[in-house]
Amino acid sequence: MLRQASFFLVLAVSGSVISAGPYAPPAGESNSTAIYMDDPNFTAWATGVTVQRGYVKIDEPELGYVSYGNDANALGMADGDLYGVVSLGDGGDATVTFANPIANGPGYDFAVFENAFDDTFLELAFVEVSSDGINFFGFDSVSLTQTDTQVGGFGMLETTDLHNFAGKYRQGYGTPFDLEELADVNVLLDANGITHVRIIDAVGCIQDEYARYDSLGNKINAPWPTPFATGGFDLDAVGVIHEKTLLADFNGDGVVNCFDYSIFAAAYMSEPEDENWNQNCDISEPADDIIDMWDFTVFARQWLEGGQS
Repeated sequence: MLRQASFFLVLAVSGSVISAGPYAPPAGESNSTAIYMDDPNFTAWATGVTVQRGYVKIDEPELGYVSYGNDANALGMADGDLYGVVSLGDGGDATVTFANPIANGPGYDFAVFENAFDDTFLELAFVEVSSDGINFFGFDSVSLTQTDTQVGGFGMLETTDLHNFAGKYRQGYGTPFDLEELADVNVLLDANGITHVRIIDAVGCIQDEYARYDSLGNKINAPWPTPFATGGFDLDAVGVIHEKTLLADFNGDGVVNCFDYSIFAAAYMSEPEDENWNQNCDISEPADDIIDMWDFTVFARQWLEGGQS
């Protein structure tokens, strides 16, 4: 949530010392996984976005939905600007797309940027990915923040208590995600061809009726309520580290060859309702829900690119 300068002092004097947990520390510290927005490893940024705004305050729906920022603020390169974001509100989400799919390369594959003004006032979001825009699968997230007392709207979190949450790092620094973690999660996900990334506000309320949970079943306790037009997770950008430019590299080995041809041939002339349908082979521009000569044309154009057969 955005804050005016007058709030900074309130946060500073009202916080207490928080003990460190086992996960990566804040940006700039040793062993931090934070990636700065100017890092040369970023090869691309989100080019499309759909936003579903969440409530200003989830337990008072009559207050309506958050409204700060344009959807387009989530596109392009992160700028580290406190105000150049789109606010999602309690439970809201944003789904971003890319010019080319994200590939599962060595190490981290993409990063999500929020606008936290320091290392302790952190608003969190779950991250899910899809290779077809229909079936989404989430990264296992962990929150070790205590759940006995609600973290207030101006409360503090410890970065080292958080794992696989977007918003873990301050503005200008992205939280990275490794697609290898989801490589075998489900046959409906091609971890080497991610077309959609969904960021879902984690709310942060520990009331049973509204609580969200991490992968261990812990309630997510984060700054709440944030009853402003700027409430909830504030999305700045999603940066791509490993981009899949060879659309016909179906098996992800970096070269379009006979192994990819066998995959393509098995899906040839199929449509989504067919048993042999393979979404990854629908590589014509635009995709048209049938594997045909238009897709084969793209395949032939990329034949043997990336290496030798």
